[in-house]
Amino acid sequence: MDQVRNSECGMEVYVMIRRLFIAMGFIFFSALTFTLPSFAGHLEPFKEAPVPKENPQTGNKIELGKQLFFDRRLSGDGTMSCATCHNPERAFTDGLDISLSYPTTRNWRNSPTLINVALQKFLFHDGRVRTLEDQALFPMMSAFEMNQNLDFLEEELTAVPEYVRSFKKVFGGEITRKRIAMALASFQRTLSSKNAPIDGYLRGNKGVLSVRAQRGFALFTGKGRCTECHHGVSLSDHKFHALHVPDNPALKNDPRVIATARFVAKVYHYEDYRNLNEDPGRYLITKDKKDWKAFRTPTLREVSRTAPYMQNGVFNTLEEVIDFFNKGGGKGNKALKPLHLGAGEKADLKAFLVEALAGEEVLVKHPALP
Repeated sequence: MDQVRNSECGMEVYVMIRRLFIAMGFIFFSALTFTLPSFAGHLEPFKEAPVPKENPQTGNKIELGKQLFFDRRLSGDGTMSCATCHNPERAFTDGLDISLSYPTTRNWRNSPTLINVALQKFLFHDGRVRTLEDQALFPMMSAFEMNQNLDFLEEELTAVPEYVRSFKKVFGGEITRKRIAMALASFQRTLSSKNAPIDGYLRGNKGVLSVRAQRGFALFTGKGRCTECHHGVSLSDHKFHALHVPDNPALKNDPRVIATARFVAKVYHYEDYRNLNEDPGRYLITKDKKDWKAFRTPTLREVSRTAPYMQNGVFNTLEEVIDFFNKGGGKGNKALKPLHLGAGEKADLKAFLVEALAGEEVLVKHPALP
């Protein structure tokens, strides 16, 4: 009998412990359910941009890259430099709906800011490259951008004694396109906007934001669901989304824009390029149907200084951008849902974007060129 009684007592203890664990599990799950935010990512304060081991930063290399960035020799006809489309006085954009272009041609996409570009994991709106070194040569070679022959550029710069000495000092050798790209990349890695109010706020200094901007922060991280795609240090998920941004009516029937779109599609082996009348986005790179009209999530740092917005510059103001997202994006998109923000909430969200995300102005003095 004692053995049976002990067995029964053991069973009762087992049942009690089991119920306790179940209750604890429920409490833990409930805590997760009601305390964890519903968005996919979280915001992080600014930290230094990574530097690749194969291209370490040096003062002389950065200075050489700065000279090249402002040098019009990098374009085919000597009229454009990198700074033409990435003007320091416009937060390293050009303030236009689509980028400037080589004479008689037209570009088809907007110039993204270069501020904090070193934090980006993909470059260009379609993410075709992943390093600044690889990115640097694309605009130079592009027929509708700088239209430069890189073999000629190497000889053109080699004819300048000051550049020959600089490349010898920095790289220990002659001028090559690879070293040109490395120097430009080094300079661009210095273009960081630090000490934005959001950084202090995330570190606990709530006083750096106004009450309205704090309400906007709550919307940004909550009801607005902005951090589903805009999170981390750069406020980007580094992914690609098809939001079905409306066409820019100023570009729709321009034969030069159509020619550029079809040329790019042809280069990326899109079979029906001659009938293309829209921007396929990342699809040209991946040939994956889910990437049709998908574009990289841009950084939101400095967003108040980098209008117009979207890959085709169709929105001129932050109010237009907020309205687009509030309505659930473009017709037929599957990435967004309506947010149902009221007028006051939209104003609060704009206050956060303007007030919190602009850091110290990146000042770059135009260098003396050889």
